[in-house]
Amino acid sequence: METARKYTLSVAIMLVIANMIGTGVFTSLGYQVGPLPSGFVILVLWLVGGVVALSGAFTYAEIATTLKRSGGEYLYLAKIFHPTLGFLSGWMSAVVGFAGAISAVAIAIGAYATEALGVSTELIAIGAIVLVSTIHWFGVKTGGIAQTILTTLKLSLITFFCIAPFFVADSSAPVNFLPQPGDLDLILSSGFATSLVFVVYAYTGWNASAYIAGNLENPKRNLPLSLVAGTGIVVVIYLLLNAMFMYSAAFAELDGQNDIGNVVANKLFGEKIGFIFSGIFSVALLSTLSAMTIAGPRVTEAMGEDYDLLKSFTIKNKYEMPYLAILAQGAWAIFLVMVSSFKEIIQYISVSLSIFSMITVIGIFWLRKQHPNADAYKVPFYPIAPLIFMGCTLWMIYYVAADDPKILIYSLATLVPGYILYLFANRYNRKHPTHL
Repeated sequence: METARKYTLSVAIMLVIANMIGTGVFTSLGYQVGPLPSGFVILVLWLVGGVVALSGAFTYAEIATTLKRSGGEYLYLAKIFHPTLGFLSGWMSAVVGFAGAISAVAIAIGAYATEALGVSTELIAIGAIVLVSTIHWFGVKTGGIAQTILTTLKLSLITFFCIAPFFVADSSAPVNFLPQPGDLDLILSSGFATSLVFVVYAYTGWNASAYIAGNLENPKRNLPLSLVAGTGIVVVIYLLLNAMFMYSAAFAELDGQNDIGNVVANKLFGEKIGFIFSGIFSVALLSTLSAMTIAGPRVTEAMGEDYDLLKSFTIKNKYEMPYLAILAQGAWAIFLVMVSSFKEIIQYISVSLSIFSMITVIGIFWLRKQHPNADAYKVPFYPIAPLIFMGCTLWMIYYVAADDPKILIYSLATLVPGYILYLFANRYNRKHPTHL
C-alpha cells in the first residue's frame, strides 16, 4: 500500500481518542452517583478504568507490532491460540463491538439532536450512520480528514466544558474531592465493581488503532505511540470532565440521568443556550461514530482474507476501501437502532468485549514464547500491565455476573451463531482451499 493510502500517526491518535470519547462519559456518571455518593471515590473509579485501559494499550502494542497485521483480537487470538477463538472474537467485534457501539452512539446523537431538528431520534440515528458510512466510502484520505475535523471539534467542546463551570457555575453542588470517612469501603464494594462496567464502556476504543496496524505508517513506532498517547489523553480528559460534572450539578440532579451533557449545559447556561449545546454535542459525537466506522470493517476484511466463505468482505472499491464490509456494518447497526435500548447495549458491549480483551491480554505470555526474538515494541515493566488488566477485568465480570447473570448469558449466547458460521466457513475452506 502506498504511503498516501496509509493512516498517519496523528490520524491514529485521533482514532483512539474518538473511539473512546463518546456516549460513555456523557452517560455513565448518572449510574455511579447512586451507589458511590463520593466525589473522591468516583474520580478513583475513573482513574482505575484509565489504568486498566493503559495496561491493555501497552500489552496490545506489543502484540500488534509482533504480528504486524490489521484485524485486532480476531487476528491475535487466532495466531496465539486457535482460529476458532479468533473467529469468535471477530464475530463478537463485528456484531457487538462495532455495530453495537455504533448503534448506541447513533441513538445518543439522535437524542441530543431530536428537539433541534424536529425529527425522531431513530431517524436521526439512521441518518448519522448512513452519512458517516458514505464519508468513509471515499477512502483513507477523505475519512482521515473528516475524522480529524470531527475529533478536533469534540475535543474543543470538551475543553470548553472543562473550563466554563469554574467561571459561570454558582458552586452550589456540595462535592468534596478529598478522601472522606467510608470512602475505602465504597472502593471495595460491589457497587464500585459494577459501576466499573460503565467506565469500561466509556474507555472502550483504547485498542482502536490496533485494528489498522497493517494500514498504518511505520507501525512499530506509530502504533504504540497512538495507543498510549491516545489513551493517556483520554484519561486526563475523563477525570477533568467528571470533576466538572460533579462541580456543576448536585448528585441528586445527576442520579439516574443518561444525558449528563444536557443536564449540565442547562444548569450552567440555561435552557436556550443549553439547547444550542445539545446540537453541538450531536455533531461532536459523529467523531466517535466515524472512528468506529474506520476500525470495524477492518475486522470483517481480515476474516474474509482467511475464510473464502466471507471473501466478499475483502472486495475494495476504487478508493481502496472494503465497501461491502462498510455496508454490512452499517446495515446491522441500523437494525440494532430499531430494536435495542441504550442501557442494554452499554452493559452488553462492556461485558462481551471485556471477555475477549482479557483473553487477548493473557495471550502475551504465549506470544513471547512463540516469538522470543521479535522486532517489536515491548511492554514496560512486564508483566505488571497485563496482570493489572486481567485482575481488574475478572473482578468486574464476577460482580456483574453476580448482580445480573443474564448479561453474561446474553454475551455467551451471542457466540453460538458465530460458532455455527465458523464451522461452515472452515468446512468451505477445506473444500475450496484457494486461500492457501
